[in-house]
Amino acid sequence: MLKTFSGRLVVLGAIGLTLYLQSLLWLGEGGYRDRQQLQARVDEVKTQNLQLMERNRILRAEVTDLKNGMEAVEEHARLDLGLIKPNETFFQMSTL
Repeated sequence: MLKTFSGRLVVLGAIGLTLYLQSLLWLGEGGYRDRQQLQARVDEVKTQNLQLMERNRILRAEVTDLKNGMEAVEEHARLDLGLIKPNETFFQMSTL
């Protein structure tokens, strides 16, 4: 097979280069491990974004209610500020 020293040196060099490139692929900057960490972070941010989008949707609906109807304003005044109308007794029931 490879009976000469230079032939063996070429094969060892090719094996060494292959091992070096594989180590960069799996362990180096921008390699497989970094990609896995970035993918996990992307998934986490996507989950947070979905939660924030739902919260924003609820807030938009609430703002629309406050702009268009007095019932929502009255409800907020009663619940948040404890306001009642003249000659009215207000009972607030707790769900706890």
